[in-house]
Amino acid sequence: MWIERTDASPALERALRSSPVVMLSGPRQVGKSSLAQRLVDVPDASFFDLEDPRDLARLAEPTLALSRSDGTIVIDEAQLRPDLFPILRVLVDEDRRPGRFLVLGSASPDLVGLSSESLAGRVTFIELGGFTLGEVGVDQLDRRWLRGGLPEAFLADSDDDANRWLDDYIRTFVQRDLAALGFGMPAATMRRFWSMLAHYHGQTWNGAELARSIDVSDATVRRYVDALTDALVVRQLPPWFENVGKRQVKSPRVFIRDTGLLHRLLGLGSPVELERHPKLGASWEGLVVEHLATRPDVDEPTFWSTHSGAEVDLRLAFGSTVVGIEVKRTDAPRTTKSMHSALESLGLEHLFVVHAGAERFPLTDSISAVPARDVLTASTVGEALGL
Repeated sequence: MWIERTDASPALERALRSSPVVMLSGPRQVGKSSLAQRLVDVPDASFFDLEDPRDLARLAEPTLALSRSDGTIVIDEAQLRPDLFPILRVLVDEDRRPGRFLVLGSASPDLVGLSSESLAGRVTFIELGGFTLGEVGVDQLDRRWLRGGLPEAFLADSDDDANRWLDDYIRTFVQRDLAALGFGMPAATMRRFWSMLAHYHGQTWNGAELARSIDVSDATVRRYVDALTDALVVRQLPPWFENVGKRQVKSPRVFIRDTGLLHRLLGLGSPVELERHPKLGASWEGLVVEHLATRPDVDEPTFWSTHSGAEVDLRLAFGSTVVGIEVKRTDAPRTTKSMHSALESLGLEHLFVVHAGAERFPLTDSISAVPARDVLTASTVGEALGL
């Protein structure tokens, strides 16, 4: 079954029409290869899967192999051969026609090697996440939340089948995929760390506490969380600092980016188990935060928090507009002292409370309640918030 990737497809098509190198990144099994095969003109294209020994053999002389095609050359799992990127620069400088190379990577551009200065002005970056609610339909909200957005899990015949696939994904990821990305952590330790990190989902990073829990150094757990971040399965949401004369939180908040992976790391496999779990609210917050943080019109999403308790879940800047977002797992949201403090301290134009109900309504002149369903089906923040 194919579900149209209505968020990423138009962006990828535009990039291929304008840029000689396009980097499509995303976690393992998110559908990068399938999307590339549907959008690239297959008869004229050349595909290289760097996990396939036959394709590696074709790249024994990479300059020759990568200069022969008149169509788009697709390089899958490009993080396995960072030595190819200087060759891409040379070839692009000889022929800068748009859509010459489509590079697929299961890691951040920094880790893959495509964000280096050698390709500045030659490459466009696009990130592919899991299915959005806009792509699968608003009636699939509960399924999308429980199973996450990875296609194999979302499309599984049953929750049990999805759980088995997600368990296999986690096991393979820590045993093989991280090593392939160059991270040499013991698989058992990383699996334990990732599960512990799930219990801190939505909270401020506390490396010292996690280090004590698994009996390693602070530097080691820092390396672990950075590895998961570079592999695009964890988000570190940075704090925003404002000169407000208050002690502000300086550590990032950590989120497991896919809620299906979060729930399996927490041992949750059904709607009933999720509803009864103490991380219910944090999981709901993560679903909304991840969607908004990846919208194309958002510049560097952050959160804001003070040690006295004032906070806002997201501070979003898009264009000249700066707004605050609070996420509440309730259908009857109310204003709080913290919201008013955030409005005043951050100079927000408006604050939106994203809630689980079905109605949009004002709470004050500067605070509005917005249904999560509206937010999660929108392709841009402006559309989501009605701005």
